[in-house]
Amino acid sequence: MLLFSCNSQKVNSKYSRIEYNATACFGFCPVFKMTINPDRTAVFEAEHFNFNDKPSKDEFSKPREGTFKGTIKQEDYNKLITLLDGLNVKNLNDKYAEKNISDLPSSHLRVKFSDGTEKHIEDYGKHGTEKLAEVYKFFENLRKNQQWTKVN
Repeated sequence: MLLFSCNSQKVNSKYSRIEYNATACFGFCPVFKMTINPDRTAVFEAEHFNFNDKPSKDEFSKPREGTFKGTIKQEDYNKLITLLDGLNVKNLNDKYAEKNISDLPSSHLRVKFSDGTEKHIEDYGKHGTEKLAEVYKFFENLRKNQQWTKVN
């Protein structure tokens, strides 16, 4: 029988920080930034259109929605790592873009690896690859399916 203490477990991840940033569009696209650490602690910086199911243009005149902290559920963190592993992040293009369309949101996926290297993927239109689009959707879902505590 193998016994171990949860307190003595060392977090061993090839990712030292995962950051996702969603920018505005000409509509009601959620605008936010989320940073996730290997210990599953996370910061969610909500700007606009993150909580209201019936958004309006009036939200632009309101202050940003706030900064929130939380711990990503283990099952969701494992899923995120699986999604990132399936992307082969280091080999993706640095930029993707939907050409000839001027009202789409952009996403920025920044991954810092434990070996000290980093990868930043900018994606205008959020459709760089099918697997990237799945990661973006996953981050958008994390806004609503985690326990967030407002810190300011």
